[in-house]
Amino acid sequence: MKIDKPKCLCGVFGIFGNSNASVITYYGLHALQHRGQEACGIVTKSLNKKNKTVFNVHKNEGLVSEVFSDPKILNDVLIGDSAIGHNRYSTTGSSESKKNIQPFVVNYRLGNLAIAHNGNITNAKVLRDELVNEGAIFQTTSDTEVVLHLIARSKLDDQVEQIKEALQKLEGAFSIAILTEDKLIAARDCFGFRPLCLGKKDNSFIIASETCAFDVNMADFIREVEPGEIVIIDKEAIEEQKVKSIKLSEDIFESKHCIFEYIYFSRPDSFVFGNNVDKMRRRLGKILASNHPVVDKDGDKVIVISVPDSSNTCALGYQRQLEKDGINSKLEIGLIRSHYIGRTFIQPGQEKREVNVRIKFNIVKGVLEGRTVVIVDDSVVRGTTSKQLVKLIRSADPKEIHFRISSPPIMHPCYYGMDFPSREELIANKYGGDINKMRDYLKVDSLEYLSIDELLQSVEEDGKDNFCTACFSGVYPTEVDFAFKKEIYEQ
Repeated sequence: MKIDKPKCLCGVFGIFGNSNASVITYYGLHALQHRGQEACGIVTKSLNKKNKTVFNVHKNEGLVSEVFSDPKILNDVLIGDSAIGHNRYSTTGSSESKKNIQPFVVNYRLGNLAIAHNGNITNAKVLRDELVNEGAIFQTTSDTEVVLHLIARSKLDDQVEQIKEALQKLEGAFSIAILTEDKLIAARDCFGFRPLCLGKKDNSFIIASETCAFDVNMADFIREVEPGEIVIIDKEAIEEQKVKSIKLSEDIFESKHCIFEYIYFSRPDSFVFGNNVDKMRRRLGKILASNHPVVDKDGDKVIVISVPDSSNTCALGYQRQLEKDGINSKLEIGLIRSHYIGRTFIQPGQEKREVNVRIKFNIVKGVLEGRTVVIVDDSVVRGTTSKQLVKLIRSADPKEIHFRISSPPIMHPCYYGMDFPSREELIANKYGGDINKMRDYLKVDSLEYLSIDELLQSVEEDGKDNFCTACFSGVYPTEVDFAFKKEIYEQ
């Protein structure tokens, strides 16, 4: 069932030098399931009876627990001491094609190579057209396949240099895991749009999109892969217990971390961009309360509720700041979320939307009735789900309903890996950023968002200029092939 939120990107995971590689990758992908729910896959490296390196692959549509439900897949098929895995939500490439499920595997003149990618390559169409004109044949519609062709067609003889050369041609966002016959390579674009972390379990090294994938495996977090860094893990790294690292470019780039990782995407128990996500969401809630408080008109207690689960931590910060500022308030569980939805009977039009919201959420009437209620949410995209939630809460007969959003209005599409709908479908764009019109559409007593400046207060200590806010401001840090992006929304 679709809820009106920006779609999470993809999750990548990799491990080198562990006999339990496939199982560790399975649990890592399970922890990263929030980053992609359409499909997943794992590739492992092993030796056959002739002592020749082979890559073992299993991938399919569905959740991690569904795709790897048969224990034989992990124990008998995905054998080997190294692996990479990928959770997919399609931002480029048709979500209907199984060919687009990663990791992708190729065999070229230097052997086997597999790749898993999180982000969007903004010049993919230009590169793809050039490669096709040179005779390349593409098997998928994914931008990730461009990277494979660039590596395979390189005239260099050193594999790491081939990968570096290929990545230097890319524009946009990429956090990548590459498995070769003797190495695990992790790389991040020079702006660091997407997170990527380095960890350690026993004597083996792990890379993952978020640190929560280390926690489930009882692995230690070492550090984040730096923007513009290529990390090389091989037998020598295992023996010396030290990874190798080279720079993607000698040029100096200003980081442009995606601030939506803090607002919504990353799990609150993860550490990304130098901070605990939980801490950042509480901070967003506090800033939201300081600048956009709600007071009961009769002096009664204000009831603060979250839209579970992504805004839980932010709502906690919001209510605590209200109390700190002398506003009588209480954090309550006013919405109960069902975690056991599965497929739902398809209803047409408006009725379908209302049924979907009632299936996923129910109200605690005793908490809301006769009260001034503040709904704290992290974002509003189309506004359709928010409108139905307000209608649901209104059925509990509250005194007033106020909506507070811990991000600015989303006015522009993202070109770096987030999947928003087309510009015309964004509620903020539809109403020209007019908060009053959006308030009337949602039928709430008041609606207030964080401004971009208020949002950036949350990252002041890390440098306001180090974060990408293009989906709010329309100011993109890199050149974008808009023809390519138009294709994405038409797929």
